[in-house]
This record gives sequence, structure tokens and C-alpha cells, in this order.
Amino acid sequence: MIAFLIRRAIQAVIVMFVISLIGFSIQDNLGDPLRELVGQSVSEADRDALRSELGLNDPFLVQYGRFLGNAVQGDLGNSYFFKRPALDVIMDKFPATFELVLGSVVIFLALSIPGGIYCAINREKWMAKTIMTASIIGISVPVFLTAILLVWLFGVELGWLPAFGRGATVELPWGWDTGFLTIDGLAHLILPCIALSSIMLPLFIRLIRAEMMEAMGTDYVRFARAKGLSTPRVRYVHAFRNTLLPVVTVGGLMIGTLIAYTILTETVFQWPGMGFLFLEAVNRVDTPLIIAYIIVVGLIFVVVNTIVDFVYTLINPMVKLPGAKS
Repeated sequence: MIAFLIRRAIQAVIVMFVISLIGFSIQDNLGDPLRELVGQSVSEADRDALRSELGLNDPFLVQYGRFLGNAVQGDLGNSYFFKRPALDVIMDKFPATFELVLGSVVIFLALSIPGGIYCAINREKWMAKTIMTASIIGISVPVFLTAILLVWLFGVELGWLPAFGRGATVELPWGWDTGFLTIDGLAHLILPCIALSSIMLPLFIRLIRAEMMEAMGTDYVRFARAKGLSTPRVRYVHAFRNTLLPVVTVGGLMIGTLIAYTILTETVFQWPGMGFLFLEAVNRVDTPLIIAYIIVVGLIFVVVNTIVDFVYTLINPMVKLPGAKS
């Protein structure tokens, strides 16, 4: 276990180093930061003096080394627009995005697991065929179109649910605003979560169905039946458990994709999260905020995939962590 943690820590450092290098390269080539800092009214002589003072005339590697040293200490620069540390601005928006992603994960897991199992076991029934046809439609429709359709139908035409914003929130003791504890906050979560989950739901239904069908045809399932085990135990303990490895693998990678797709979902629903903040930062050419967002999302990828490796061993003890004794 210790060897695994050391290896993953080294891999995480390498990945974050590459991400920081790419991020800084973007920052170095994305316009003149002085234009955003001081505007157009400052003379050219004053600009040159300020440029030298900030070290913007230094070679690329010198500037990157300075950026890396500050990043290690949690300093990713100050936002041009908010006049605050970029990391603090992102952390203020993180709870909203986290709740949106968490709600979407709950929806697509709650629907895709029973849906995929049902379609695998009853693949000739009309309901299973209807679900599979609907999943093809779900994969084909872009998330922003699904979001707009939900806003129009449930927010505008029927008026059942709020169409934009986050609603009322409650501040938790550690300073985290949550909408999970208020009726208004939960009502505002429903449509964005459904829209965001529409990306993964069809994919997971088809994935679980395919893996379940393969598992049901394996020798150990036939042997379990021959031993006289009950049908539910054969299906939901022996067969379904072995479908989880690829599902967890894809799910771990898809968490990062969900965070990326929050940009579209949060824009349509005016959801005050990291994705909406990133889009605003791009429009304002707020380079430090853009770079901080890229690094934070990269860190989330690294953490999620490390957790997925741990989950492997819980699902199937035969899977050994790298570096673990056999």
C-alpha cells in the first residue's frame, strides 16, 4: 500500500508538472497581462518599467520557475477582474459545481444500474428495446440542447421548476454554501442535474448491459447455477459484481468529463459554478483565472483516478494495487 501511494504521488507530481507547464505556456502567449492590469491609459515608458518590475522580460524558463514556485505554495496569481487570488475565487465557486456533479452522478447511477441490468436480463422485451432506443437518442442529443429543452418545457411552459440560478443556500460550519438543505435549492438543482446526467446515462446503460450480458455467459455463472444458487444471487452477486470493474474505470474518467461539461450546463442555467466562472474568465481574458481553473480540474482528475484504483480492490480482491505484495 505504501509503495502504491508513493508511486501515485510521483505520478501525480509528474501530471501536475505537465499541466502547469501547458497552463503557463498558454498564459505566456495569451496577450499582454499589462493591458489587463493597467489598461490603455498608461504611457509606454511606464509600461516598460512595470514590465521589468514584474519580471515579464525574463526568459520563459525563469518566469515558469517563478510561477511553479508560487503554485507549490498555493499561489496561482491574482484574478484581473476580481482583484483576488485566483484560487480563492475558484474555491468560492467549487461547492456549486460539486453539488451539480454529485446530483448528476446520483441520477445516472440510480437509473443506469437497474436499467442496464434489466436490459441485459430481458433484452427481448419491449421495455428493454424502448430503453435501448432511448439511449441512442440520448447519446445523440448534445447536452446544451437537452438543457434548453428542459428549461423551455419545465421552466417556461409548465412552470414546475426554476429555470436558472442556484436558489436559497445554507452556509455550513466550514464555510461551504449548500443548496441540498433547502427546498428551493433542491428545486433549482433538478433541471441542471438532469441535463448534465443526460451525457452519462445512455452510455452507462449500454455499458452495464453489455458487461452484464458477457458476465451471464461465463463459466463461473454457469457453475453457480449448477450449484443450485438462487437466480437473484447468481445475477446480482456473481454476475453484476464482475461488471463493475469496467464501469468504475469508465466512471472515474467520466467524472472529469462531467466537470468539463458543466461549462455548457452552468451557462444555460446561469449556475454560479466553476464552469460558468471559466467561461466568464475566457470572455474577460482573465488569464490567471483560466490557468488556475485548468490546474484545479487537472488535480481533480488525478485525485479521482487514484480513488478509482482503490475502489478496484474493494470490488475484486483479485486485483492487486501496483507495488502490493502478491
